[in-house]
Amino acid sequence: MKKIAILGSTGSIGTQTLEVARNNGDLEITALAAGSNIKKLEEQIREFHPKTAAVWSEEKAGELRTAVRDLDVRIVSGMEGLIEVCTEPEAEIVVTAIVGMIGIVPTIAAMKAGKDIALANKETLVTAGHIIIPLAEETGVKILPVDSEHSAIFQCLNGESRKELKKILLTASGGPFRGKKREELLHIQVEDALKHPNWAMGRKITIDSSTLVNKGLEMMEARWLFGVEPKDIQIVVQPKSIIHSMVEFVDGAVIAQLGTPDMKLPIQYALYYPERRYLPGERLDFETLTEITFEKPDMETFTGLKLAFDAAAAGGSMPTVYNAANEKAVALFLDRKIGWLEIPEIIGKSMEAHKVIPNPTVEEILDTEKAVYEFIESRW
Repeated sequence: MKKIAILGSTGSIGTQTLEVARNNGDLEITALAAGSNIKKLEEQIREFHPKTAAVWSEEKAGELRTAVRDLDVRIVSGMEGLIEVCTEPEAEIVVTAIVGMIGIVPTIAAMKAGKDIALANKETLVTAGHIIIPLAEETGVKILPVDSEHSAIFQCLNGESRKELKKILLTASGGPFRGKKREELLHIQVEDALKHPNWAMGRKITIDSSTLVNKGLEMMEARWLFGVEPKDIQIVVQPKSIIHSMVEFVDGAVIAQLGTPDMKLPIQYALYYPERRYLPGERLDFETLTEITFEKPDMETFTGLKLAFDAAAAGGSMPTVYNAANEKAVALFLDRKIGWLEIPEIIGKSMEAHKVIPNPTVEEILDTEKAVYEFIESRW
């Protein structure tokens, strides 16, 4: 019986992780953490019986304590609560499915406590990869990617020497606005951007997919996970999301990982690695699959992707600026306070205003995030 803790249990990845646990029957949930959805969290506590559960606000924690007073579960709150969930003594692996840079400190705490990390929180590596990767080597913990693309790369590299890796081919669906030009995107509404053609995901990541910022974040994450330079990561649009990513080796061989667009596959692979388990669901049918097409991403229209390569090239604290500006801009867009095209504009202006800090500490990363938020709030 493998024991796991989940940060972000009520979100898209968190609920699908619990579905994997439900289907397999040999995963014990020792701790759960959620943002504010205490109704769903209560349901999860009653089904999975964790020893500890956390919510962000103490007020919500108080409501949850009252709701589950008949159960033997410790309810905690705030950053201390997240750290308590991540370091729960019995947990062997922590699924970091929380959205945002709030995941950095708990992830570091989990690693120092010797927990393997099933990583679904992009921001941890995007902003603090220079801290996380050396820490993984120092503590001997595994970082197992949950993102479909990074899981695909991880699977393609299984049994291969990293020294023989030439290039990563990171695939993108292109999102709901693939093929459109800027003039066609002037009046995009929130509802339009939330209609992803292939994947069912949370609101924030769905918007990121529509701007291709998601692919920029994944490029920066892949850089740290697989030890490659951004110049050796090529973004390829594959509209049907059948090829989840590919790797090219020094001899010219290319290995690809294919599958249906189902996040439970990479989640389950991370939780049981190196074992593969049966997963119910649809399978690719190569008799009906007539073609797989590829396109070059349009960085002139989707400028957020180009800005990601600029941020990666600048290094230091600049990826934090890119990430924080995007988080704030997406929140403004979802609140209908800015237009869709203003998302990359805000990212670009935030990057222009920033002086890079080389090798930032966690404190400097979080201070940079705060400064970016204040910069945006003062202007939009």
